[in-house]
Amino acid sequence: MPETQTVDPEVSRAKFAREVAAYRALEDNYRKRGQILLDAAFPEVCVMFAVPKLRPSPIVACVVIDFTNYDARPLSVRFVDPFTRAPLKWSEINIALMRRPQTPPGMPQQVFQQLMQQGAFAPTQMLQANGPDDPPFLCLPRVREYHDNPAHTGDAWLLHRRSGEGCLAFILDTIWSYGINPIEHFQVAMQMPSIGMAIALDRLPV
Repeated sequence: MPETQTVDPEVSRAKFAREVAAYRALEDNYRKRGQILLDAAFPEVCVMFAVPKLRPSPIVACVVIDFTNYDARPLSVRFVDPFTRAPLKWSEINIALMRRPQTPPGMPQQVFQQLMQQGAFAPTQMLQANGPDDPPFLCLPRVREYHDNPAHTGDAWLLHRRSGEGCLAFILDTIWSYGINPIEHFQVAMQMPSIGMAIALDRLPV
């Protein structure tokens, strides 16, 4: 359900304009990595993600970032269909935002990567949902859906608000770094009419 604007709209609009302007200043760089701003009209920014290193380059994700009540409230992130803007269900998501675990102290990096490939160390999935028909949410501090989750009541938004890590650029860079950049090639399942994406586990960010 959409959130009602209760903060002075001019405050949220000014912060919206500032962050969109900062994005526009680097838009050419973002576009080269497959991150395309479709539109920005307060209170929402819509950004699509493709994988330019693959040919043909697939569209793998699209998000709407909601600035309602920002920054008294954190930004909201919704995964949507890039053509209709309809919210996606968990079962319709094509990417995983995987975070590689940190290398244990004293363990050589090469050994750690081999153990990861063998499944001894499992990456953490940052994109989560309560069920296949529920909307996915980014389980990340500084995102509204994270802080609104009852499991994170002890980690308030106000603890992160001044860090600068709840801004538009931070959220989009997180999605790109963990969900888009690690995709290495297409993965075709011959027994069923579908094409997926394969990621390189050893290239996942920490």
